[in-house]
Amino acid sequence: MWSSPSFPSPQLQWGCNKEQSTSQQMDKVQTETKQAAVDMKDTPTRRRDEFVKTMQGQLDALNKDLDQLSAKIDSSSDAVKAEAKPKLQALRDQTAQLNKQLDDVKNATESTWDSVKAGFLEAYERDEGRVQPGRQWVSDKIAP
Repeated sequence: MWSSPSFPSPQLQWGCNKEQSTSQQMDKVQTETKQAAVDMKDTPTRRRDEFVKTMQGQLDALNKDLDQLSAKIDSSSDAVKAEAKPKLQALRDQTAQLNKQLDDVKNATESTWDSVKAGFLEAYERDEGRVQPGRQWVSDKIAP
């Protein structure tokens, strides 16, 4: 007797494809879930916290520059000290104001984030730009 070759029945093939389809669907769900988890981590709060951390580092560097200027002023003549100390204090006051503004950034809501961030960046750039001329002025006044 002749026997037919054994091929999977069409129903079994559908079953395999269906299982593959289910497996593919599960992979897709897992991928989407992972992406959603990544998206949740990239929230406005996270971006704000990263901005605050970065800007706090910048403010720390600015304060370090001011401390270095202060040390140079302290080692200079009395005339230079008398002229430079008020200028240095003004820079320190501006930096203190930046620290207050950074606190506002820390407390910003989604609706106020853009304006608070823009205000801080404008003030930071203005104040940072004043430190370099101050450093140059002190260097010019202090004899090598």
